[in-house]
Amino acid sequence: MLLFVVIIFFTACLIIYKWYLNSSHHKGKVGESRVHDILMHLSDDYTILDNVVLFTTNGTTQIDHIVVSKYGVFTIETKNYRGEIYGRDNQEEWTQIIVTNVRYRRKPFKVYTYVTKNKMYNPVKQSIGHSYVIKDKLKVWKHLPVVPIVCFIGDADISNVQSNHHVVDSRYLLSIFDNYKTTYLRDEEVKEIAKLLSDYNMRSEVSMKSHINNIATSKKIKSDCIKAGICPKCGGTLIERRGKYGDFLGCSNYPKCKFTKPI
Repeated sequence: MLLFVVIIFFTACLIIYKWYLNSSHHKGKVGESRVHDILMHLSDDYTILDNVVLFTTNGTTQIDHIVVSKYGVFTIETKNYRGEIYGRDNQEEWTQIIVTNVRYRRKPFKVYTYVTKNKMYNPVKQSIGHSYVIKDKLKVWKHLPVVPIVCFIGDADISNVQSNHHVVDSRYLLSIFDNYKTTYLRDEEVKEIAKLLSDYNMRSEVSMKSHINNIATSKKIKSDCIKAGICPKCGGTLIERRGKYGDFLGCSNYPKCKFTKPI
């Protein structure tokens, strides 16, 4: 009887461990760790801040990595995905397609193909939102560029992503920094900004559950605004327009506000 209980216990532990390895939380942490290791190859001109949680008007926002330098500030949203990724800048959600081939051993031998489609919130919108939060915190340095970056780690194929922003495979992450070499800050200012963002970081005070609740609340507020015909970004009026990829809602304050939502 004791042996049976021990077997059941270890089986349960193994199942829980495998579930954890496949969980989005674990994959996210692995992806963030790998991106951090890549960023460590940058020179001493760059200061790296990981897992930063900042307060906003709608609650909190979590930024995977912030890189502060005299050439600007870079926000990096890490995505640990596999399969083919499809998406454009103006879409609310992107699509992940995973194709799995399974070969059965019993005769007759056949290979079956399974296609899985998953949705993710547009990481470009997410990264741009992070850059706006940073700009709001650094109002003293209005001239300083804040560059949003989306970095895919893992086996994701992003060749079908259409974006005017930096969406890259992790192998090409460091090459982005080579494109920004105009000096905007003194070394003392770089340290000052890095310290300021570290002081703003509320990661130790805000639990992950609280952060997730804040995200859900923020999404509901945004959805309610859109249903009422109000731009959730600036409070303007949403107007139906026709674009290259179909009809969409655009803000009446364009070009000052570039909020869009496909219909």
